[in-house]
Amino acid sequence: MAIGYACIALGLEDSSMRGCTLKNASSERLDQLTVANLHTLSRILDYNLAQGIGLFRISSDIIPFGSHTINQNNWWIVHSDTLQKLGEKITNNHIRVSMHPGQYTVLNALDQQIVESAVADLEYHARFLDAMGIDTQHKIVLHLGGIYGDHQKSLSRFSQAFNILPAQVKRRLVIENDEKYHIGQVLNLARDIKIPAVLDVFHHQCHPSPGDKDVYYWLDQCQDTWQEDDGIQKIHYSQQEQGLRTGAHARCIQLQPFLDFYARLPDRPLDIMLECKDKDVSALKCQLAVNSKT
Repeated sequence: MAIGYACIALGLEDSSMRGCTLKNASSERLDQLTVANLHTLSRILDYNLAQGIGLFRISSDIIPFGSHTINQNNWWIVHSDTLQKLGEKITNNHIRVSMHPGQYTVLNALDQQIVESAVADLEYHARFLDAMGIDTQHKIVLHLGGIYGDHQKSLSRFSQAFNILPAQVKRRLVIENDEKYHIGQVLNLARDIKIPAVLDVFHHQCHPSPGDKDVYYWLDQCQDTWQEDDGIQKIHYSQQEQGLRTGAHARCIQLQPFLDFYARLPDRPLDIMLECKDKDVSALKCQLAVNSKT
């Protein structure tokens, strides 16, 4: 079981991805930023290895304007040696990585241009992971998108858009529940289009599926959507930040609630991605606490 974090290592100096504005996005500048960001990723992976962290979410910003038409650089070819070395570091050290496109990547949008942009963005994410030569346990996590006044029609549009995705995207894509779509809806769709479902524990607490089934029931149900090529089942975990709107992720993970949740997990492999603002700090804290009890 691995416990990981997303994008930035607070314990490592200068671990953020570098970017630029659209007006400054010349070919040369984009290439310079790509070189810097790939180097930063390598440093983060080394840091994680030193700390014993085996699960990490790579920032979507690693290739600046990666899915935008402004970036005409063939970065996956120009930097193929560097990308392959990153992939070897990931594979040889049994690190698991993922990527998570942002809120503007909406496959079920009513506007076809937004859908086309979403497809392009997913293609970019898949291309980056493929360029490192890593297998399909390394996933792209996506929310289902908007409701647009009708859950069922919106779910149907997602399914239709999924069907036209390139194979290299389909084999990496996983979907998760959020404040708009509960885990029951996500799970039904995942079964229908035959891809894994990620249970977001915090979003399930904020927006539960109707009925009296607890989070461990849904954990078991989601597990059945993960096939051998998908790797170990993966879940997301966070907590509520006190004093903020319902659904606001906590700055740090409070240890006792996490350990209470962890104690009831099924005795099988499971990877836990923490979603909190103090990143690796909480990951290390939770990891140390879990290891001390085993």
